[in-house]
Amino acid sequence: MADLQGYILLFLVWVGSLTIVRAVLNRYRAPSCLPPSPWSIPILGHLHLLAPIPHQALHKLANRFGPLIHIWLGSVPCIVVSSAEMAKEFLKTHEAHFSNRPYSAAVDYLTYGSQDFSFAPYGPYWKFMKKLCMSELLGGRTLDLLLPVRREEINRFIASMLKKAEVGEEVDVGAELVKVTNNVISRMTMNTRYSDNDKEAGEVRKVVQEVAELTGKFNLSDFIWFCKNLDLQGFGKRLKKVRDRFDAMTERIIEEHEEARKIRRERGGSETARDLLDILLDISEDESSEMRLTRGNIKAFILDIFAAGTDTSAITTEWALAELINHPEVLEKARQEIHSVVGNARLVQESDLPDLPYLQAIAKETLRLHPTGPIIVRESSEACTVAGYEIPAKTRLFVNVYAIGRDPKHWEDPLEFRPERFLRENKAHMDVRGQHFQLLPFGSGRRGCPGTSLALQVVQTSLACMVQCFEWRVTGKVDMEEGPGLTLPRAHPLVCVPVARLDPFPSF
Repeated sequence: MADLQGYILLFLVWVGSLTIVRAVLNRYRAPSCLPPSPWSIPILGHLHLLAPIPHQALHKLANRFGPLIHIWLGSVPCIVVSSAEMAKEFLKTHEAHFSNRPYSAAVDYLTYGSQDFSFAPYGPYWKFMKKLCMSELLGGRTLDLLLPVRREEINRFIASMLKKAEVGEEVDVGAELVKVTNNVISRMTMNTRYSDNDKEAGEVRKVVQEVAELTGKFNLSDFIWFCKNLDLQGFGKRLKKVRDRFDAMTERIIEEHEEARKIRRERGGSETARDLLDILLDISEDESSEMRLTRGNIKAFILDIFAAGTDTSAITTEWALAELINHPEVLEKARQEIHSVVGNARLVQESDLPDLPYLQAIAKETLRLHPTGPIIVRESSEACTVAGYEIPAKTRLFVNVYAIGRDPKHWEDPLEFRPERFLRENKAHMDVRGQHFQLLPFGSGRRGCPGTSLALQVVQTSLACMVQCFEWRVTGKVDMEEGPGLTLPRAHPLVCVPVARLDPFPSF
């Protein structure tokens, strides 16, 4: 027994000594010309400062230490940017040095070894997929062709809400909106629609939610050097289960597509009614293509589309409605604008959006306060000097979009929900596509979100229909607390009773 206690004591002394030595070496080895940094602790670095919600915690640190700070997440050096000026330096002036995404064990496993588009290393494959996204998969021509899909799904949603209104039934708004966006993405991507009671629909939504949760959590193996090959948080089993379920679903759908394509070719049928999966399969079969897509590439890209497009649009619309309920004067002004442009005889449509500047301002203000991607994450590919500071290679970059949207230097009364600010002369030209660094909900530059147009169309049209068609009754004021997660979810679901406000209700 004494020997065992001795061995344990020796082990603890060894670990303690190693920790102290590494901490001292890291402190003296670090370049002297780094941005300011809070006090860190051995092994963890500044990980303990990021709880409970990282973007909020980093915002508080920025208020104390300034818009550019240096932190250690375990053994990983990081730079945190919290101002529009610094964001422009890193994402535009020095974009070439920060075009990579950092490695994540969870993302790498879920995307078949980083074969996706969103997290793929910057290089020939990523450039090819970016060009493909902008020209074919998510370009204007494809979005126009798939407009009837989006319109039909929003009409189904309104019809469903009307039935609930007739019986005075409560609605979990976020859950219902996820069904809408899930079906829009499913039909655009794979020409597959799920009914409310479809078991597979629930499975798809569950997989997407788990992917967002697992990729949004801090995995110790990514940050603490001696945990690299350990699974202390039990992620391994969960990751395998999620990927196996997703893989089985997509494999079945791909095989069905391949069989249908074969039959169409044998019969000499038309190939005009193509979804995104058809386009990907065309490229994978084209021997003259600049880059041949593998099965893994296709599955990983589909996962990207679902993960990036389902929760994000639904959450943004849910936040927008919550803000409108808490600000009835804004809601009424939006309703009057819709009435003056559209009237009550038909439902508002995507083609009406250019004539609804106040509704667009509501969407911008929602994305300013509640960006679905609260932190942009990049990694330096080589050492560089930014704003007079030396940034080593392999330094992780966090651009805190959440903090930038609350910067009083650029936003008057930054915590207030005021869509009118985007109608004033100095902000009327501002958009969300990454050219104005005070407002970066979809990122900026090369790695900005290629689905921005689709997201705005779905969010603005669904919100406009909800405003036009229903009152949304709640008890008291809507709670606006944020929950943890990759996509800025609400801490508590928005539960309302829809009340139809149009009589007669327009047909659709």
